[in-house]
Amino acid sequence: TFVVVAFVLGYLMEVLSVHTGFPFGHYQYGAALGSQLFGVPLMIGINWLLLNYSVGATLQWISMPNWLKSILGAGLLVALDLLIEPLAGKLDFWYWQENMVPPQNYLGWFIVSLLIQLCYHYNKFEKTNWVASIALGFQFIFFISLIILLP
Repeated sequence: TFVVVAFVLGYLMEVLSVHTGFPFGHYQYGAALGSQLFGVPLMIGINWLLLNYSVGATLQWISMPNWLKSILGAGLLVALDLLIEPLAGKLDFWYWQENMVPPQNYLGWFIVSLLIQLCYHYNKFEKTNWVASIALGFQFIFFISLIILLP
C-alpha cells in the first residue's frame, strides 16, 4: 500500500502542479531526469517513494507517536527540498516560472509528504532498514556539497 500511495500520489501531484500550478506552483521539467509522461519524469514518482521511505525508516529508530513521526518526516522532506531548489535549474531538473520558487511549493511539499508519511507510519510492514537512513544522509550531504561547489 505504501509503495503505491507514495509513487502514485507524489507523481499525480507533480502532474497536477505542472499543468495547473497546484499544489507546488508553476514549473516545467528539464531533460535531466529522463523519460516523461504528462510532462513529468517517471523518476519523480520513484523519488517521492524513495525519499519518503528513507525518512520513514530513519524515524523508526525514534520512540514517538506515529502522527508526530509523520509531521517530523514531512518537515525533513521540506528541509531537503530547500536544499534541492537552488540547484534544480543548474542541474536541468526543473525550472520555475519567473525563476522564483513560490512559498506554496514548500507548503505543498509538506502536505503531500505528510500524507505519504502517515501512510508509511500507519501501515504494517517491516520498517527496520538502516541502509535507508544512510541513503537519506547521503542525499543531504550530496545536495549540501553541490550548493558549496557549484557557482
